[in-house]
Amino acid sequence: MHPAATAPLAVLSPGQVALRRALKHTGFWAGGGILLLIVLAALLAPLIAPYDPAVQSLGARFVPPMWAEGGSTAHLLGTDNLGRDVFSRLLFGARTSVMLGFLTVLVSGFIGVSLGLAAGYFGGWVDLTVNFLINIRLTLPVVLVALVVVAVMGNSLTLLVMVIGLLLWDRFAIVTRSATQALVGREFVTSARTIGSSTLRIILREILPNITGPLIVVASIELAHAILLEASLSFLGLGVQPPLVSWGLMIAEAKSQLLFRPWMIAIPGVALVCLILAINLLGDALRDITTPEGKA
Repeated sequence: MHPAATAPLAVLSPGQVALRRALKHTGFWAGGGILLLIVLAALLAPLIAPYDPAVQSLGARFVPPMWAEGGSTAHLLGTDNLGRDVFSRLLFGARTSVMLGFLTVLVSGFIGVSLGLAAGYFGGWVDLTVNFLINIRLTLPVVLVALVVVAVMGNSLTLLVMVIGLLLWDRFAIVTRSATQALVGREFVTSARTIGSSTLRIILREILPNITGPLIVVASIELAHAILLEASLSFLGLGVQPPLVSWGLMIAEAKSQLLFRPWMIAIPGVALVCLILAINLLGDALRDITTPEGKA
C-alpha cells in the first residue's frame, strides 16, 4: 500500500493528501479506468482493429453483431450499410473523437487561461476588456456559430479543432480570472514582487501552479463538451468527413437504420455515453481531490 494511504494527515504534503484522496475515491478509479481503456484502444487501434475501417464489402452489408441471430465472429460488432467492420470503425472513431477533444481543450485552455491570468493579475482596463470579450462569447450560441463557420469554411479536422477551441475558452477565462484575483494579494506574490521577480515569472511560477486544480476540473468539463459538440456537428453532416471516422459520424450514418437495425446506432451511442460519463466522473473526482475542503 502507498505510504500516503496510511500516514497521519498532519504529516502529509498537499500532493500526498491529494494522492490519499485519489486512492480512496471510487469515481476517480471508475472514470479514470474507463477513460484510460478508451484512450488505449484509440492509441492501439491500428494494432487491434481486424479490418481497415474504410474498406467496403457490399457482399457483407448489415451483418448483425456476433450475439444476434445471423451474427458472426468474423465481425464482432457487425457491419454497416457499406459492409465496413463496425468494431474497426469504433476503434478508429475513438482516435478521432479523443484526439479532437484533447486538441480542442489545449486551444481553448491556452486562450482562456492567458486571458484570465491577464485580467486577474493586472485588473483595470485589462480586466474590463477581458470581461467584455467573455460577455461577447457568452452571447454566441455555440452550435449555431460552429455550424455556420464550418458550412462556410469547410469541415477539415484542423478547422473543427480551431472553431470549437475558439468557442469554448470562456469557462477557462472566468475560473482563471477569479482564482488569480484571489492570489494576487497573497504574501508569496508580494514577496516575489519585492525581490524583483518579473511579471511573467510571477504569473508562471507563483500564480499558475496554484490554480491548476480548478483548471483541471474545467478541462474535464470542456473535454466532454468538445467531444459532444463534434458528435453533434458530425450528426448534422458538418463534422468529420470520410475517410475519417468518428463516433458522431457513425451515429449519423446509422440513423436511417434506427427502426430496422438499432444496434448500428446503439453501439457508437453507448461508446459515446461511456466516454462522456468517464470524463465527468473523473472531473468530479478531481474536484473533490483538489479542493482544500475535500475529505481526506
